[in-house]
Amino acid sequence: MPEVTDPYQPGTPCWIDLVVPDQQAALDFYRDLFGWQGEVGPEEYGGYSVCTQRGRPVAGIMRAMSGGGEPPPPPTWTTYFASADIGSTESRVVDEGGALLVPPMQVGELGWMMVGADPQGAVFGLWQAEGFPGAGIVNEHGALIWNQLITTDIQGAGEFYRALGLTCEPMPGMPGFTGFQVKGRVIGGVQDMHNMPEGTPPHWLVHFAVDDVDSTVDAVVRAGGTLRVPAFDLDKVGRLAVVEDPQHALFALVAPVGQRA
Repeated sequence: MPEVTDPYQPGTPCWIDLVVPDQQAALDFYRDLFGWQGEVGPEEYGGYSVCTQRGRPVAGIMRAMSGGGEPPPPPTWTTYFASADIGSTESRVVDEGGALLVPPMQVGELGWMMVGADPQGAVFGLWQAEGFPGAGIVNEHGALIWNQLITTDIQGAGEFYRALGLTCEPMPGMPGFTGFQVKGRVIGGVQDMHNMPEGTPPHWLVHFAVDDVDSTVDAVVRAGGTLRVPAFDLDKVGRLAVVEDPQHALFALVAPVGQRA
């Protein structure tokens, strides 16, 4: 079972969370879809929910809140990268042309977080762990398996994310595909916008592993979600589809090669 017991290497995706208008509806949807367990959290943490699978954390869900006269953010899954020193990483983000959306803040005894955007506008988070290292399960049904950057400028994105400890290079054994690596290990991918619907902004797309993409897509649609990219087979990767949950948060489903139903 792919349980994570070691600390995440800086630059590695270590956590994901979802911001939505209706937190309880999202908790119900992902419970039914993936089998997650979770409930609205304590007020001192803004009601933040840590969803679990087999008792280990897999993702967060929180209610979208407005502040300072600004409208609440749109329903979105956010990818968080591990940071050994969030203060210095914040400085590098700004120096490289990124934007600071949520300044570094301490989350009790769990760690430090911030949210930023790269120069092309893709939103991401940083997490400096103390008592909470991040996702405790990955790469199995209902858990995070991949993070893909969709951007208008692959070269520019590669230069920017180097400040977070990532290198952007061709994917080993997959000509024409570009990936992000941390110390020689591929931890995510990057692609341009040419297949995206008009008006789609640059973003990080969270991918969840599933045993059967087609049946999971059917479950999403039955629950009020939407199919955005029909299921297709990608050589050496597996079967994929892109969907929206009922509150229009986008995510992808992957049945990896060798694990498909």
